[in-house]
Amino acid sequence: MIALLSAATRIACRQMTPQHLNALHASVEQASCLSASHDWERKSAAHAELFTMLGDLTDDCDLVRLVSSATGWLRDLVVGVGAAADGIIASSRRRLLRRLRAWDADGAAQEVERHLGCLRFMGRLAGVGGHRGEQAMETAASASPRATCQ
Repeated sequence: MIALLSAATRIACRQMTPQHLNALHASVEQASCLSASHDWERKSAAHAELFTMLGDLTDDCDLVRLVSSATGWLRDLVVGVGAAADGIIASSRRRLLRRLRAWDADGAAQEVERHLGCLRFMGRLAGVGGHRGEQAMETAASASPRATCQ
């Protein structure tokens, strides 16, 4: 999952426009304005939405479908880790945006890998498996290759 989201970030960075960057920035700002203590599940979904947007930027129907499934895994992981991770996530999103604004595809991908690796470790400590997203990913990968591209 981490390698997939990292690769999608790398591809998206190479294809994005200033308008895409503005939309990503707005998404990060929206997520940061939500309350972690009152509605962590909603805020978790907003944090994960960034990767859906990056997946869409790849213009690859198969990759978009896989990233969507991986985003489900990430959302489950973030919900399970809990609101204590909010500051870590927000800081990572800001670092990621800086890399994307510099069109540093490799740096952006590395930020994703480091951050998601940290979240996965936190999830293990918290006893969070995030298996629903992994199962959805397998289902998406086994589906007809161009079914969603029509």
